[in-house]
Amino acid sequence: MRTPLTRELHDLLERGRDRQLRLAVTGLSRSGKTAFLTSLVNQLRHAGLEARLDLLPVAREGRLLGARRVQQQDLGVPRFPYDQAMLALDDQPPRWPEPTRGISELRLAIRYRPARRGLLGGETRQLTLDLFDYPGEWLLDLPLLAHDYPSWSQAQRQDVGSERAALFADWHRAVAGLNPDEEVDEARLAEIAELYAQGLRAAREAGFADLQPGRFLLPGELEGAPVLQFFPLPGIAEADPAELAALPAESLYATLARRFRHYQQHIVKPFYREHFRRFDRQIVLVDVLGALNAGPERFEDLSRALSNLMQSFDYGRRSLLTRLFAPRIDRLAIAATKADHVTPEQHGRLVALLEALLADPLKDLRFADVPVRALSLAAIRATQSREVNQQGRRTPALRGTTLAGESLLLFPGEVPDRLPGADFWARQGFDFTAFRPLPREKGAPLPHIRMDAALDWLIGDKLS
Repeated sequence: MRTPLTRELHDLLERGRDRQLRLAVTGLSRSGKTAFLTSLVNQLRHAGLEARLDLLPVAREGRLLGARRVQQQDLGVPRFPYDQAMLALDDQPPRWPEPTRGISELRLAIRYRPARRGLLGGETRQLTLDLFDYPGEWLLDLPLLAHDYPSWSQAQRQDVGSERAALFADWHRAVAGLNPDEEVDEARLAEIAELYAQGLRAAREAGFADLQPGRFLLPGELEGAPVLQFFPLPGIAEADPAELAALPAESLYATLARRFRHYQQHIVKPFYREHFRRFDRQIVLVDVLGALNAGPERFEDLSRALSNLMQSFDYGRRSLLTRLFAPRIDRLAIAATKADHVTPEQHGRLVALLEALLADPLKDLRFADVPVRALSLAAIRATQSREVNQQGRRTPALRGTTLAGESLLLFPGEVPDRLPGADFWARQGFDFTAFRPLPREKGAPLPHIRMDAALDWLIGDKLS
């Protein structure tokens, strides 16, 4: 049996030989991470059998022998609940798996035949694929590292009259009369922090994405801890920094600033250092359609959250030494999820909209010579495309079953191929309807759209 040290040395050697890959599946809340990971494992498990992976050359050429789950390296991290997810999808009627609420990992051993066969002709190889899943809420804390407490307070400013600001109305009333130099009242501070957390939870339910601090939404073991009892102080950025620094330790400002720094140093930084700096490849999942359906304020909020998030990752090409000792993400996919919720001829428009949404981060990545690809996909298909006859014309449509069990045939609306302007929002008729997963025979592979294209971009070069 291998000891932790020998396992670590083995992994280093495998990374040096390009036989181990660490893939981060990231995205904001409700972007479809659980569905993507479940489908990825399911497609590779069915490789060589019924799985439709024509866009993955190693599968199309019959060289992909399959995959199985093996023991992960870090035994202190929960295993991704693949079995529970499949039980939900195999239920009658099928239902969506529960989203993961914390960090999880999964290790796959993938067996394949190389494209160039050895002299004996029977050579097989193995790629170890480590998969990492993180709560979307926690990801939003990474951009927080770029701030001090006054600048973060300024960044959290709510626009008066906006729908988002209305969700924080109770917190706004509570914080309005506070003075930075007043002596802190611990009980009152905890009450106001909870009002701020309630506003964040309401904003998440309403479809907003740019929400900090993320641990206020998923506190886990930190529930009730003072480190989660802080909030922004409106107007603090305009105050004299020297006067603020001179305030006594028991003042409201000093207490909030101290807790903010503790949150940065002891919650966010270790999370980033221990997890995100270890990745080789990454896919960022984006629910573009959900934001498009929710309206201009939420769409702009998603754009801001994604731009801030992308700046927090460490991208760049790897040499052998960096691959072994200082890994950086050297290939990136950005995927618009739930592509089955629009008709097939609009998938190209969905990709164009995604690229427009992330235009600045994509320019920076390409300038840094980081291979990046944008695509649309449906990890687990929920609809079937149809054509209906309307006044003598064949019109594309979707057929699916809603979460309530109603069978629908509909055209959800058009997706713009650029950032929508005021005219789009004035006439917007996009209707994002949530559907159940498509039924299938038990044991059959999960139906999907372009999971094979995503797999080819993320791991295909390691299976040649």
